[in-house]
Amino acid sequence: MTQAQALTLTPQNNLAVAISNPGALGTIEAYISAVNRIPMLTAEEEISLGRRLRDHSDLEAARQLVMSHLRLVVSISRQYLGYGLPHADLIQEGNIGLMKAVKRFDVDRGVRLVSFAVHWIKAEIHEYIVRNWRLVKVATTKAQRKLFFNLRRMRPDGQTLDSDQVEEIARELNVRPQDVSEMEVRLSGREMALEAPSDEEDSYAPIAYLSDDGQDEPSRVLERRAHDQLQGPLLEKALESLDPRSRHIVQARWLQDEGGATLTELAEEYGISAERVRQIEAAAFKKLRAALQ
Repeated sequence: MTQAQALTLTPQNNLAVAISNPGALGTIEAYISAVNRIPMLTAEEEISLGRRLRDHSDLEAARQLVMSHLRLVVSISRQYLGYGLPHADLIQEGNIGLMKAVKRFDVDRGVRLVSFAVHWIKAEIHEYIVRNWRLVKVATTKAQRKLFFNLRRMRPDGQTLDSDQVEEIARELNVRPQDVSEMEVRLSGREMALEAPSDEEDSYAPIAYLSDDGQDEPSRVLERRAHDQLQGPLLEKALESLDPRSRHIVQARWLQDEGGATLTELAEEYGISAERVRQIEAAAFKKLRAALQ
């Protein structure tokens, strides 16, 4: 959604808040100040707006429900500042969760929107953090996500857990002890770039000492196998299909460990011209290719 398409307040409030972009007001502080000045809805107003949205798909009602709860997103997003991600991005993702909650809100359940929306706001922020905290994902399963958002808080002073602490956390979170230990290792590790940050000659990075020449790649293995076959039984069988003179010319020219014979040398050996030797060689190669296919 572009800034021009973002929802704004009614003129009576004399505010304009682009909920799709927390930085639209210039700074994150200005955005937070603006949303905190939006009045909260009473229970009766919330029920009325919720029914208008549910029964008539009233977008104005949806706008008012969203705008009046933007301060909730700001409050929840502050809980996740310790992950090193921009506050504005956390708020933006939380706003998406808020809009999803408004879309699914049913006033007849007897629950206020503020209670219903907390789950959706946190879910979107959690998903954003898991996707962007590291280049390599650290949590994919449900148990891993639960550990990701609880283990840092439960580790005493951020120290390495002993076996008793691992067992205690596993019981409290209802996960396996090995899952706790694995997540602790993931959280304790750090990313390292393979490439050097600059092109300077003295720059050093892991790529400099990683030795993988690709010899075990499937394509290389198949290539070597085919080469060995051509140099072995297949080549021998193909050479047997040639007449003795043609076979000798090919072997003398191309199948010697060191420098092979020249066209002139073979011409003198057989008492023919060098051009005739070249023609015999070309015909022999054509026959060899047909035999090797």
